[in-house]
Amino acid sequence: MDHTAHDHGAHATHVHGATGASWGTAVKATLHCLTGCAIGEILGMVIGTALMWGNAQTMVLAITLAFLFGYSFTLFAVLRAGLDLKSAIKVALAADTVSIAVMELVDNTIIALTPGAMDAHLSEGLFWYALLGGFVVAFALTTPVNKWMIGRGKGHAVVHAFH
Repeated sequence: MDHTAHDHGAHATHVHGATGASWGTAVKATLHCLTGCAIGEILGMVIGTALMWGNAQTMVLAITLAFLFGYSFTLFAVLRAGLDLKSAIKVALAADTVSIAVMELVDNTIIALTPGAMDAHLSEGLFWYALLGGFVVAFALTTPVNKWMIGRGKGHAVVHAFH
């Protein structure tokens, strides 16, 4: 891929000898992570609820699928960039693990603490409000984490060498 048109200077700025990520870069990285997490989380919640599984089984499935989909977005992108599978897996794990973990912790805590949300059915607004509200709060709390990590060459920053 031609990197001459890509402005890597937008990813980080140098402040007093330290590297700091821009808020725009952190927001983009968090949205990337949120997309994969949301697909997996919603799919897991829908499957578990439709199968009338218990709360614990449904939450485990949702979290597992959130990690799977979250990693897969990065994995496919770096595979397209030419990395071998083993290297691509390492990049995806390094890029997304903390972001997905924070997002899932926050999102699932919101759902668990929302009265009635864990027992709500797919047809009820409470199910969707708690789930989507959890994503909003998770995004707000994960963005600064991603900004901090990217600014230190960690997290999503490891992907930039491959696009």
